[in-house]
Amino acid sequence: MQKIETAVILVGGSGLRMRPLTEDMPKCMVPLQGKPLIYWILNWLKSYGFKHAVLGVAYQKDVVINYLKENNQELKIDFSEHTVEGETGEGFRLAVSRFVKDENFLAMNGDEITNLNLERLKAEHLKNKPVATIAVSPMRSPFGILELEGDDIVGFREKILLENTLVSIGVYIFNKSILSYLPQTGSIEKIVFPQLAKKRLLKAYRLHADESWLTINSVKELSVAEREFAQIRRPQT
Repeated sequence: MQKIETAVILVGGSGLRMRPLTEDMPKCMVPLQGKPLIYWILNWLKSYGFKHAVLGVAYQKDVVINYLKENNQELKIDFSEHTVEGETGEGFRLAVSRFVKDENFLAMNGDEITNLNLERLKAEHLKNKPVATIAVSPMRSPFGILELEGDDIVGFREKILLENTLVSIGVYIFNKSILSYLPQTGSIEKIVFPQLAKKRLLKAYRLHADESWLTINSVKELSVAEREFAQIRRPQT
């Protein structure tokens, strides 16, 4: 199987929903189980044999750069600067064009913690050969779901998985041909993925029963991640 050993991780967002934690650091440096989020992401990548990480940096970039210069976990790390306003389109376009030579590579947002089996994801992508493969999972409802009999509320179900409603977990494998679709600025989720979907160049990898993920966009989600972390990753010393 062709090796996929490079990952592009966007860590440049300002993390407004995580204030005050992100007033003086990017979101990827917020601690989870005593270590920055980026530590857990790179540790996971290294466990699957990744050799090279390209970090798209913007907001408070010096904090993450200085941390990783001292704690790079034996990966080759490059930093690609973009603007916060340029969003994921600019972030990925500059990082890929500057530092990625591989035909296929992992791409992800820097606020996802997952035990996704990357060998499975790689295999699906290389078998199907799309421009992009998106890891998807059933949506966990943030609201209590009501159970009705007529007009009577007879029960509640909290945080259930909506099995027929799939969402992106923010982890992808891209073929380098995606460069021709990446915009100067703007969101790949709103601009690139709809184009690829229309051309049938986009594939989904559904998380298996033994795979799970946490996205950390707010202080509340960070609290949930602290409680549920052991289900995804065993804390390391």
